[in-house]
Amino acid sequence: MQPGVQKCVTTAAFLGLFCRGCLSRVQSWPSRSFSSASSQMSRWNSQESSNSQNLPENPRVLITGGLGQLGVGLAQMLRKQYGKENVILSDIKKPPPHVVANGPFVYADVLDYKHLRELIVNNRITWLVHYSALLSAVGEANVALARKINITGLHNVLDLALENCLRLFVPSTIGAFGPSSPRDPAPDLCVQRPRTIYGVSKVHGELMGEYLHHKYGLDFRCLRYPGVISVNTPPGGGTTDYAVQIFHDALSTGHHECYLRPDTRLPMMHISDCHRATVEFMQTPECQLSLRTYNIAAMSFTPEEVAQEIRKHLPHLKVTYNPDSVRQTIADSWPVRFDDSNARRDWGWAPAFGIEELVSDMLRSVRDKRTNESFSVT
Repeated sequence: MQPGVQKCVTTAAFLGLFCRGCLSRVQSWPSRSFSSASSQMSRWNSQESSNSQNLPENPRVLITGGLGQLGVGLAQMLRKQYGKENVILSDIKKPPPHVVANGPFVYADVLDYKHLRELIVNNRITWLVHYSALLSAVGEANVALARKINITGLHNVLDLALENCLRLFVPSTIGAFGPSSPRDPAPDLCVQRPRTIYGVSKVHGELMGEYLHHKYGLDFRCLRYPGVISVNTPPGGGTTDYAVQIFHDALSTGHHECYLRPDTRLPMMHISDCHRATVEFMQTPECQLSLRTYNIAAMSFTPEEVAQEIRKHLPHLKVTYNPDSVRQTIADSWPVRFDDSNARRDWGWAPAFGIEELVSDMLRSVRDKRTNESFSVT
């Protein structure tokens, strides 16, 4: 074992990145060649070997793509556990004032390997959460850009995680499945064969992470998210976005035009369950994990079913259906339900929200948000 790897393994073991008995998997690390690498290392990093007893107890977390649907909420949950200064959000967009006020934020472009490397080294990052991606519908409209962000950006993150012995989380999705996959339910291991660039890039990420884990010991972790429903971030170009927009429309105009057929069933999840699953998964000792990629599930519903549940609170909601050919084709290729029995067995996953709890919480949250922003509410 190379000296640098030995130091990495010692640090990783201290931080809980490896379980006892898992260390033997670690072989020599592949890395990009940097002649000036030593001059770029932080003072803390250069003193690591002599001051290993002073290593921080809490993880140091960097979240890429942090201004999307998931990053801000995950940072908030992690900061409650590990401290505000230990969780750094990043994105290529200017953050709103409340994001800056709640904790560290830095500019980070996942296509800029050198700058991302400097952020990881200078901030002593130990956990990396990689949320940067173009979603399904947006990716189909710009395949070249989706390929750059979703694949080239992923390769940068994988290389940096290996080089710096990070615990790496990369989300996957229902979009990683295709029309030849089992749909009801879709198991963790099966034929996938997606037909979108988003899905192809996610399968690529799952397999690359698993390969690097088995060959080099990378602590790679991946969850296949269902459609995630939240109030704080506007829809970002995903096929399940209707399940967010319908709540806003119900409380503003009382009318929602849905781009999917009324009987299109897809797996869904409340964002708080999504964040909790991610944190619990990242905290799980590595030796408990029988897989590197897990399905997680909470509920499955159709547009008509969620509309009926909303009408229990807002009886006059009107929904019309105008299927969009691109999004409907994508949805028809995705699973109806996830089989998440492995996640429940290995690390105790269990959702807190069903459809009734989700609808009640979303209506309350959207109403509060609109009131706070001085919008009229029907």
